[in-house]
Amino acid sequence: MPEASTGSATANPPRSLAEALRARDDVALAALLHARPDLLNPVPGDVTQLATRAGTRASVVRALDRLDRFALQTAEALAVAPDPCPYPVLESLLTGGEDEAARAALPRALGTLRDQALVWGDEERLRLVRTARELLAPSAQRPSPTGLGPTVAEATAGMSPTRIQEIVAAAGLPATHDPVSAVTALTGLFTDPERMSALLDEAPAEAHQVLERLVWGPPYGEVTPNPTPPVRWLRDRGLLLPATARTVVLPREVALHLRGGLAHRRTAPLAPEVGAHREHRPQLVDANAAGQALAALGTVEELVKSWEHAGPLVLRAGGLAVRDLKRAASTLDTTEASAAFWVELAYAAGLLAGDGEADERYAPTPAFDDWCELPPAERWSALASAWLPATRTAGLVGEQDAKGRTLSALGPDLDRSAAPEVRHRVLDLLADLPEGGSPDPDALLDRLAWERPVRGTSDLRARLAHWTLTEAEVLGVTGRGALSAFGRALLRRLDPAPLLSPLLPEPVDHVLLQADLTAVAPGPLRRPLGDTLAVLADVESKGGATVYRFTPGSVRRALDAGHTAVDLHAFLTEHSRTPVPQPLAYLIDDVARRHGHLRVGAASSYVRCDDDAVLGEILADKRSAGLGLRRLAPTVLAAQAEPGALLEGLRAMGYAPAAESRTGDVLVARADAHRTPARSAPVPVPDGPPVPDATLLGAAVRAIRAGDLAATAVRREPAPSGGGDVPAPGELPRTSSAETLATVQAAALTGSAVWIGYVNAEGAASQRVIAPVRVEGGFVTGYDHTADEVRTYALHRITGVAELAEDQV
Repeated sequence: MPEASTGSATANPPRSLAEALRARDDVALAALLHARPDLLNPVPGDVTQLATRAGTRASVVRALDRLDRFALQTAEALAVAPDPCPYPVLESLLTGGEDEAARAALPRALGTLRDQALVWGDEERLRLVRTARELLAPSAQRPSPTGLGPTVAEATAGMSPTRIQEIVAAAGLPATHDPVSAVTALTGLFTDPERMSALLDEAPAEAHQVLERLVWGPPYGEVTPNPTPPVRWLRDRGLLLPATARTVVLPREVALHLRGGLAHRRTAPLAPEVGAHREHRPQLVDANAAGQALAALGTVEELVKSWEHAGPLVLRAGGLAVRDLKRAASTLDTTEASAAFWVELAYAAGLLAGDGEADERYAPTPAFDDWCELPPAERWSALASAWLPATRTAGLVGEQDAKGRTLSALGPDLDRSAAPEVRHRVLDLLADLPEGGSPDPDALLDRLAWERPVRGTSDLRARLAHWTLTEAEVLGVTGRGALSAFGRALLRRLDPAPLLSPLLPEPVDHVLLQADLTAVAPGPLRRPLGDTLAVLADVESKGGATVYRFTPGSVRRALDAGHTAVDLHAFLTEHSRTPVPQPLAYLIDDVARRHGHLRVGAASSYVRCDDDAVLGEILADKRSAGLGLRRLAPTVLAAQAEPGALLEGLRAMGYAPAAESRTGDVLVARADAHRTPARSAPVPVPDGPPVPDATLLGAAVRAIRAGDLAATAVRREPAPSGGGDVPAPGELPRTSSAETLATVQAAALTGSAVWIGYVNAEGAASQRVIAPVRVEGGFVTGYDHTADEVRTYALHRITGVAELAEDQV
């Protein structure tokens, strides 16, 4: 037998999974709990409880889903093998006696199954845990990935004895006295290579064609009430057995003979290689990624600032409406799928959230202002650090859930707990490549599929990997498909800012004004300059240099924010490396001259102007009909519309009205007018229980060992005059209060250990082995071997006590 395979044959092989686990050392037991952390919640009381929990359906499914392809193929082979299965038989099922790669990889795969308590027994009697066999064994309702069907015994269950004898006779076997021996004889024929070959040599050529269609699965085929002669020949001899009234099935033993003993058509003993498909200079990769990182910062900032004044409403069921996502995509000049990613990224970083009002809207959080003040590299680090562990999956936006409801951005159903693990694994594979190397995406997906093969119909992991590659590129974690230097730092949980900072351009403090009412920013702008220019002008194009355009609307926006024409002229003169063009100066003066000439306030709402002729023009304009205007005085018009609607209506007509307060002062609209209350970033949804640390694993192993000692310890037989009953193995002892007190006092005097049954304040019963050191005041204090610490127990809660045999102390 191969030396690398664990669990070689012993004189006393384990008779159950519990015995196999009990024989493990503490390191191996801790490794099991680390690989399957769901077994720790709560900590099993002893090894028997651990084995029972390891065999539950939910836990086994979770363990199977985490096997690599060859380990899963090994488990699938065991599910169709005899139970128990000798190692040579398993090896033959996987290698056919010829596949050397599979033969070499089998000990590792079998060791993985043993380590995860999916397989137990020595190499002469390998056993797959019962639940795993039920999940992986083929059935009519659940085909096996092996393509094999039921055994002869399973396929003939319920068949009439007469029909079984007819099959035995047609196969050339002597008649038997009962169906069981007849099925055994037929199975023996199909598993004997020489006799089986002789039988198949007699088959018509067309019969071989039928078998070829079924041999690798699916093993079921439809037949008519009057089947063709080749099918009838196979059915008469049991090479095809009836599954239903209209279907037949190829028995497992026949298929294995035709396959040459192989359980799988193709095995995958080795992980697919992920090599460098293209190689780039690392400096080029970093520069490209840094450019993407800078663009990402601008995109997130532009998105969040666009929601500062009147952010989109939160849907009643939560999330962003489709029209609002389209509006965000238009603002960012990108696709809706890309906009959904940026929205989710800002949300994951805690930069935007719902404001919690009655008519709840999305708005920037106070954390957004702090984020804007950070240096660019640190701002990117905050975004990337929020993206990597996030479970919210923007790629699902627009798809439908199981109930047919469309998934919306920022909605409640976008969490996928596998997302962080897939992201980390994709980046790990990129990090394994030489610096500057980018893989073939298909090869990377093949590797991920081998590491976690899909047992059902879901392709979520493959899609998560594809989204990871796309998101990492637009975020700047990768450049040209290769992992950047600061992306490697992020993956290693190091601060990427020092590596990114030198690659980002320094913020500039000037722009270049041009005669066509545009301004060119030759790089990222410093904070005050950038904020003011974003109010005074509209972004026309982005890239290495950002182009801003001045329009009457943008200038009016700056005046609404409290700036005066003098302020704007001084601002442009100070920050422009070129003279202020005359058309821009005229534009500012013209808008400023008309700004505030009209005043809009709340009556319901009103318009006032010192020039009554202007009010007459407004009343005469057909476009004002929807505002419900009427003259109250020569300089005042009343309106049925709300002040906000009235402002927008007049601006659409070409005027530049200003809002005023109840006291007649002009209302100033500040850019930071609306922020949500303090909000924390969303917490990722864990993928099952967290992986335990070394401290928890050590404590859990000690508790399981102590509980096992308490459950299996040999107790002294009570004296014939004793009042206590002898408990059955594993049961709590029952003794009277007086006997309990006397026994623990004696143990405290002699320094011996006792076995107690205890019921705590919550009513939970447990068994413990303690060494009493003090008994007073209705309490016993002693070293608890189960908890590995000194504890105190109330005597009235001890249900019984038993002394341990001397060799158990």
